[in-house]
Amino acid sequence: MTGAVDILVVAFLVYQCLMVVRGTRAGHILLGIVVIVCLYLAAVWAGLEALHSVLSLIVPYIGLAVIVLFQSEIRRTLARLGRRRLFGLAEGFHAPESASEILMAIEQLSQQKIGALIVLERDIGLRTFIESGVRLEAAVSRDLLLSIFQPGLPLHDGAAIVQKDRIAAAACFLPLTINPSLSRKLGTRHRAAIGITEETDCLSLVVSEETGRISVAAFGELLQGLSVPDVMERIHRHFGVDRPSPMQIDEFAADIPLAFKSDAPRPAGPPQERAGHP
Repeated sequence: MTGAVDILVVAFLVYQCLMVVRGTRAGHILLGIVVIVCLYLAAVWAGLEALHSVLSLIVPYIGLAVIVLFQSEIRRTLARLGRRRLFGLAEGFHAPESASEILMAIEQLSQQKIGALIVLERDIGLRTFIESGVRLEAAVSRDLLLSIFQPGLPLHDGAAIVQKDRIAAAACFLPLTINPSLSRKLGTRHRAAIGITEETDCLSLVVSEETGRISVAAFGELLQGLSVPDVMERIHRHFGVDRPSPMQIDEFAADIPLAFKSDAPRPAGPPQERAGHP
């Protein structure tokens, strides 16, 4: 019995590791490392002294190479393991009033075709990114958000980060995604919105200054061309406000599907499309 449990736990850990690197460049790197290890074992088994001598200089450093090459994946996995909600202590952004203010600002920015990027913090803290911008610590309001993103003003470029019901900072620098499958038409603002959600469990709201379209990014995925009711639905589902049922939203934020299920009714609004796909 103990042996079976041991095998199941190991299999689960291996499966989770594969899921972390699936569909990323890290998957190809991991495959290359596996090939090197297999060549080393084959050289030992077949008695290939020259190949064994060469690979024996490389294999001891594979552990260090894994840490360096997979640092972002390791960080994201550990953050996922540590963001379980214990006794309701890990509360994120639960403020419908603030969400209404944000949505009113997003709607007006979209109508005026003013570019904007608003990041809503959830369980994983964004202090590192907040410190890269201008600290505000101001209550969330539509007028303040409109003022922040007015073209030509100092705080226009960068992201505004919201913690619960307060705007923590503006003009913040965010990491850009390097996902090769994304469309090349996406600008820096959209890539930053995706990049921050690849590292944390936040939700990013983007307004395109070229088209005025509203987009939402979460867990490395982007939905474009959303209506204001669609954005409200995404906020509620992401932060667990008025969640439909416990079966639809799991403990892990990464388990929340970004796209609506095919058997669920879609809200009114323009058609949705994923970034990088027609």
